Amino acid sequence: MASDEKPVCRGDWHPRDSSRSISSRLVDRDGQILAVAEDGSELASTAFSTLGISARVGSIPRRVEFTDGSLFETTDNAAIDNLLRTHGRKRAGLVHGLERFHPRLLVFVVAVFLLSGLVYRYALPVLVEVAVAVTPPVVPRLMSVSTLETLDRTVLGETKLDDAKRRAISDGFARIALNSTRGPSAYTLNFREGGAIGPNAFALPDGTLIITDELVDLSDGDTEMLFGVLAHEIGHVELEHSLRQIYRAAGMAGLIMLIAGDVGDSVEDLLVQGGGLLALSYSRDAEAAADRHSVELMQKAGYDPAAIARFFEIIEKKLGDTSETNILSTHPGTPDRRKAIREYEVELREKQPGN
Repeated sequence: MASDEKPVCRGDWHPRDSSRSISSRLVDRDGQILAVAEDGSELASTAFSTLGISARVGSIPRRVEFTDGSLFETTDNAAIDNLLRTHGRKRAGLVHGLERFHPRLLVFVVAVFLLSGLVYRYALPVLVEVAVAVTPPVVPRLMSVSTLETLDRTVLGETKLDDAKRRAISDGFARIALNSTRGPSAYTLNFREGGAIGPNAFALPDGTLIITDELVDLSDGDTEMLFGVLAHEIGHVELEHSLRQIYRAAGMAGLIMLIAGDVGDSVEDLLVQGGGLLALSYSRDAEAAADRHSVELMQKAGYDPAAIARFFEIIEKKLGDTSETNILSTHPGTPDRRKAIREYEVELREKQPGN
């Protein structure tokens, strides 16, 4: 009877395999669900139990599928939810449930960040070591060219050092490189004005080394100290610290983009290029290993093995860096590094024949 007919909602009915739509209403007649046109004609009918009803996702229109293949579509999500409840279906769908129940969403976000932290702490180091092991020689060269181009474009400037200073430093560097594992042909020394980087020296994965004018000025004529710093940078190359850092930075950029999704070209460039610049800094263990490498190379080249210790003395006196190593620091403290270098120099001297 008409009195048993309950209106559900309004929407559009679509015949099977047709793009045609008819403005209609959905009605519930004693458990039989009908799509009825505005003129009262019946368009489709089926028992509620045989209906296919799409899950609720935000404000996306719901689709009600009849057994004959026709569809009824409506934006009245609340009415469809009410129809489901009336006939004993209480769940509106997992996605909609997550949308409405914010604590679950919060738990999901926390889980994502926890998983990302575990990936960074345990999986990323393993992947970095695998990448280093299988990297062909051409890759470090391409990485270094790209990084140096970026630095020259954004930070570094043309050197202002005179020819005599550059020649003296280059000659000493060649003598150190001659005693390295890879040999002098593996390294290239470049002079640049440091700009925002200031007094510094750093190495790129392929053996390209850069020393800034500001560091040369800071040395106050102590050329042997500069050789110790360059020997330290050779250590980073031979121990493949630079390559590891670039892979780690790339992995971090990938992890951020995985969490954030499509971050846009400009942010992606910032992450990738920023990762290359971050590769110029090293962990506490890497810095300590490179310090020891400097002592060894300087000894082989016939220079003062502990010359790099004077570099840290200058940092303490002129730049006021007297920070100590602590559990939160990623780099050894300056006084601790100077002490460790002196101790290692004594250790090597005692191991020499005749001592």
